[in-house]
Amino acid sequence: MATAALTEPHVLAGAKARLFPEDGTDAYAVVDTQFAQDRWIDDRRIDPDVQDLLAPFNHVQVGSGYPDLVGVPALENDLLAVDRVGDHPPLLAVEAKGRTATGTADVERGIVQAYDRLDEANVAMVAAPAGSIPQSARTLAREVNVGILAVAEDGTVSPEIRPRVVGARPTGEADAIRFQASAQGVADRNFGLNHPKNYLAYPLALVHEGDTETVLAERVVGATDAARVGAAFLDLIEDRPDGPRLTPLGEEAVRFGLREYGSVDAALDQFREWKRSRKRFCDLAPRWGQLTRRVVYQYPATQLLVDRLQRLADDGQPEPSLVELVEYCHETHPTFTVELFLRGTDDVRQRVLTAEGDLRPEALTDGGVYHSPTVFQLKTMLYHAGLVTETGVEPSNLDPEGETWALRDPLSRFR
Repeated sequence: MATAALTEPHVLAGAKARLFPEDGTDAYAVVDTQFAQDRWIDDRRIDPDVQDLLAPFNHVQVGSGYPDLVGVPALENDLLAVDRVGDHPPLLAVEAKGRTATGTADVERGIVQAYDRLDEANVAMVAAPAGSIPQSARTLAREVNVGILAVAEDGTVSPEIRPRVVGARPTGEADAIRFQASAQGVADRNFGLNHPKNYLAYPLALVHEGDTETVLAERVVGATDAARVGAAFLDLIEDRPDGPRLTPLGEEAVRFGLREYGSVDAALDQFREWKRSRKRFCDLAPRWGQLTRRVVYQYPATQLLVDRLQRLADDGQPEPSLVELVEYCHETHPTFTVELFLRGTDDVRQRVLTAEGDLRPEALTDGGVYHSPTVFQLKTMLYHAGLVTETGVEPSNLDPEGETWALRDPLSRFR
């Protein structure tokens, strides 16, 4: 990476690669949509390889502005003075400053911008080309608790100032990024199975005296890995390195099975009878359907979707299309909407989002831009739980303008 090439996109790509290595777990970051464009501010073309490193893109408000990068890094990151605050990994905001046509980088301005992010972020940093950081900037950064990362010509990144982690808790759009970094986030993950019974059975199989995977494969579903991952998404289990453990919600699912059937073994025998059933689960097994509704409703994405669908129904639009739903959600929850519905690849985010983070409505008519775990698997689970009227559709077969998202029982029906 030559010195002349250390523009903001190059600097930010280096910082992101250091802060969020590809093998990082429970980590997630997005870069502002201004970097998704083909050309940078001074009309220099952004290298496609750099864009690949920067993706995915979103326009996330933190404090009073929109940082160049927002993310939740792995706790082991050695660029922080303190690893964590409480039970949550830190939310990080980064501002990048590259060399301009005059060869300078406005690092002190970046520090002021980063400091503003500490209203909601736990950590704020500035990334700048090595050799462009004056002593005055280092002094200012220490005073306001902003970290400085120096990006060298070869792409290596060194901490000039290590910031302390503060106790701010994001309450706005930045919370969507924390969600994506959690075990329940949909980024780079998938509900591999679209029937909730396969996930509800996992806690029962886990406490069964037999081998969990064998019991699950024989009585419920052969895709045991997908069942485990989905059970973790729905907070029925905690998928730990030493093996899965029941969460309080998972324990309640086991108690329900014991109450209904007298034993875990008998409850799993009932699941065997439901194998390959295509009938709506809440109609096939109404009591299990009620438990499914409770479990699925606790998933954060469900709560947003149900609330928005109810508001649309109240406004006289009880059967919105997928395009209409996404546009409506984006008005009030833009970050969460983008993360939930749109694929994270740079070409999709570039097609759908402007540099200011606004939607391009014409791009929403292409089924290929949508995230399968939401429009197919999650929607199908909401259908089986009795929350929506139709099952989900794979993006390859999706007609976004003809795909209906509607509550099965909107409250407006009873008003």
